[in-house]
This record gives sequence, structure tokens and C-alpha cells, in this order.
Amino acid sequence: MTSLTILEPGPLATIQDRGRAGQAALGVPASGACDRTAYELANRLVGNLPGAAALEVTFGGLALHADADLVVAITGAPCTGVPLNAPAAVRSGELLRLGTPSTGLRTYVAVRGGIDVPPVLGSRSTDLLSGLGPAPLTANQTLPVGRSVEPMPGVDLAPVAHPAGGEVVLRVTPGPRRDWFTDAGWSALRSQTYHVSSNSNRVGVRLDGSPLERARTDELSSEGMARGAIQIPPSGTPVIFLADHPVTGGYPVIAYVADADLDACAQVRPGQPVRLVSH
Repeated sequence: MTSLTILEPGPLATIQDRGRAGQAALGVPASGACDRTAYELANRLVGNLPGAAALEVTFGGLALHADADLVVAITGAPCTGVPLNAPAAVRSGELLRLGTPSTGLRTYVAVRGGIDVPPVLGSRSTDLLSGLGPAPLTANQTLPVGRSVEPMPGVDLAPVAHPAGGEVVLRVTPGPRRDWFTDAGWSALRSQTYHVSSNSNRVGVRLDGSPLERARTDELSSEGMARGAIQIPPSGTPVIFLADHPVTGGYPVIAYVADADLDACAQVRPGQPVRLVSH
């Protein structure tokens, strides 16, 4: 059996694939890779089948041992010490160690054949909110590598840009509870510069800034939630839902982040400036 061994997981490393989409009505969150573009690219570079499971590494620090000859691709936040956006051979017995990324937050490591852990409800994704799927990776954990592959793409290097290191601009459209906020509150959402809170995670990106003025102060019944929803809790500052968001929520959704901008949203790190602009 082909396998690899996690020597050090870093701050947080999980197994992710495309997630458990389409089961929200049953109370099952979608989860899956936060930066879907980087995840898909890593799999394509090693000729994996669509939806193969890969590693999502938060802020570097991962060290793994190749228990057999492997072909890997590393995408997303550019960590030091490893090849980026290109297929690379890791020989049996060699170590692969990811340093701290220069920009961005999440790095993806795809292995040819995919990480072959048992699926849960059709997905191998770790969902930190619900607890579904495999637990976050730990030191000295051995992971099996699958055998189902497609031909290698014949690409030496994918010329993709690294995640932004400065201000990130996210396009938004009004949400179903826009009317729960005054015009001044809606204007403030799109005019101020926020900073990413250290309390952000795979559930959502919390933004620090000036509270938004509400037009209504009564309580809202729980409603269905979607990836990219911008919820305003009692603090008055936005929370942008990511991959592990709950399927329902009771705070008003003032807006949605454009789907095309959600991968950039998944790469912002604590303290980074963020602006929300009309789509």
C-alpha cells in the first residue's frame, strides 16, 4: 500500500475534497476546500480524478514523510522550501516540509492517487463545525494514497498568481435582510476598510471595523445560510461564511460575497485589510 506519514501538521492541517454539497436540507453542511481554485489546480497538476482528497494546510508548518515514491503538487499560499504550482517527485524516504507562506493563508498538497481515507456521507472532507469526516491531522499519522488516476497533464508549471498580500477587495450584492439596516449602515459596509480578525477560521472570516447601524432591533428566526453570506451578529461587524458554515443562522444577512471572490476571501490572514464594494 502506498502511503505518507504526517510528521508535523503545523497550526492546522485537514483533508479536503469538493465537500458534501446538496445535503443542507438534511442538516449536513457542505464543507470542502476553502480555496476551491487552488485545490482543483493541485489535483489537475498530478492527474487526479475530479474530487480527489488533498491536504489543506493552514499557515504552513506541515512536514510529511514519503513512505513510497510520490508525485505531489503544492498550490495556494506560497510556502517556502517546496516547489509551487508544479508537479514534483518525492522519493521514498524523503521529507517534504512547508515553511511559512509569504502571502495567503491556506496551501494545498495534492498527491497523485489522492488521500484514500474512508468517505463520510460521500465526502472525505474534514468539517470543523459539525465534526463530520476525518479529524484534523496529527503528528505520526499515516495516510493511505489511492491508485485511481488520470494521465499526467504534461504541465511543468502553472502560471498562477499568488494570493494578495495587501488590501483585498471583495465584491458584494445585497442580501435578503438588507432592509434590517439603515442606508447609512449599508453605505458604511461598502465604504470602510475592515481588518481580518484573529477569530477567523474555516467557518467564517470575521472582520473588525465600525459597527453597522441597524434599522430593526428585533430578533430574526433562523434561516438557511449559504457560502459567501455576510451575517451581522450583535457586535455589528461582518462575518463572511466560508466552507464550514452552519446550514442555518439567526442573524441578518446584509449581503453576499460574489462567488468568484470567495477563494480570495479564503486566503486572507489576520490583520489583513479588506474592503467590500458593490458588485
